Order: sequence, then C-alpha cells, then structure tokens
Amino acid sequence: MASKEQSSIASESVMQSDELYKYILETSVYPTEAEYLKELREATTSNHTTKTVVTCPIAGQLMGMLLKLGNANMVIEIGVSTGYSTLLTALTIPKDGEILAISPDQKSFEIGLPIIKKAGVDHKINFIDSEALPVLDQFAKDKLNMGSFDFAFVNEIDTNNYTNYYKRLVKLVKIGGLIYFSNTLCEGYVVKQEQDVPENKRLLRQQCHNFIKEMSQDPQVQICHLPIGNGFFLCRRVY
Repeated sequence: MASKEQSSIASESVMQSDELYKYILETSVYPTEAEYLKELREATTSNHTTKTVVTCPIAGQLMGMLLKLGNANMVIEIGVSTGYSTLLTALTIPKDGEILAISPDQKSFEIGLPIIKKAGVDHKINFIDSEALPVLDQFAKDKLNMGSFDFAFVNEIDTNNYTNYYKRLVKLVKIGGLIYFSNTLCEGYVVKQEQDVPENKRLLRQQCHNFIKEMSQDPQVQICHLPIGNGFFLCRRVY
C-alpha cells in the first residue's frame, strides 16, 4: 500500500510523471536530507489536526544551496507552516544568523518547534505571529533595515499578496539578494482555460498570471521560474 506521502506526490509537483518525481527524491534529495528535516517532514505528513503541507523537499534542497551560495545571514520568511523551510534555513546559515519568520498560524509552527529546539537552532528564529504586511511595513520605517536582508522566502498558498510582498521585500533585501516565491504555478492550472479550472482555483490562477506578468516586466530583478513543487519563482535584486 502506498504511503500518505507517496500518494500525495502528484499534488506536490507539476511534473507529469510521479515516478520521475519519486526517483529524484529517492536518489538525490532524501539521501542528503538532514535527520532533523526528515523528522519534521514526517511529523507534518502524519499530523491530522492541520491541513498544512511541508515545503517541497526538492525546492528545499535548492533553497539550501542558494543560501550557501549567497552567504546568507539575515533571512525573512513569510508563511512558516510547520517550519520545514525555517529549520532548513536555520541549519544552513551561520551561528550568528537570524530568521525573521512571519506567520499568523502559530499552531502549525508549534508542530515543528520541538524538533527545531532539538536541533539546537531555535535561537536563530524570531517568530512573529502576525500577517506579513504590517510587519514588513513596520520594518521598512527604519532605514537601517533597508537592504539589510540577504534572502527572503515567501511560502503561502494564497498568492493574493505576492505583489505586495515583493514591493516591500525588494527594498528590504540587499542588491544581489534573492527573493524566492512558492506556489506560482497553481497546481498546473496556469496553462488551463478558465472553464477547465475548478471554481475554487480560478482566482488563484489569475493571481499567479498577474504576478508573473508583472515580475517579467520589472527591470529591478533578474528572474527564474522553476517547475518544481507547485512552482517556484526566484528573483535576484539587480539594483
């Protein structure tokens, strides 16, 4: 019998082949995944009190490499879920690094918090139980915060505020810094005609279209759209 994780592979990736996705996980991702990350991922998939999902491990692997390549020290994360990407970041950045983790869903974060504490990296995480925009606006009031972050990760299912997040994050992230958006392909519905999209996905589909169109015309960032997980959109601040 397929495990819960294996049976959900199709919903975690826009790849047409579940077998190919599984192959990448088993040969390249899981063998290098830290034990604490594996424990948190399994705690998330086995928890029945929340509908939250774990960050795509393939995207997480890429994120870890980007953090290393960019020598990231100061990170903003919007949409923490159970903390898989937060833990990954905390394990990757230096001892004096800091993560500003913003989420209004503290209940989900508390699922992974015991594992984060066991990993000994909870001191790097400044968790703020709030919607993101008010926090970002407050940070932007202090000029010292402008350009002070190396990396930002936006991991929310509702893409309605992605443009608003971008307008703030591109000022808070340094020149050469990265902003990483998840869920930008709307489960593959971005290539479907509206009449072929379930009604509860049509607004999300349009929001993704609007966001990608706007970003592709913005000279302030260099972009790369990746067909992994549910879509990941990478922005590098140029000026």
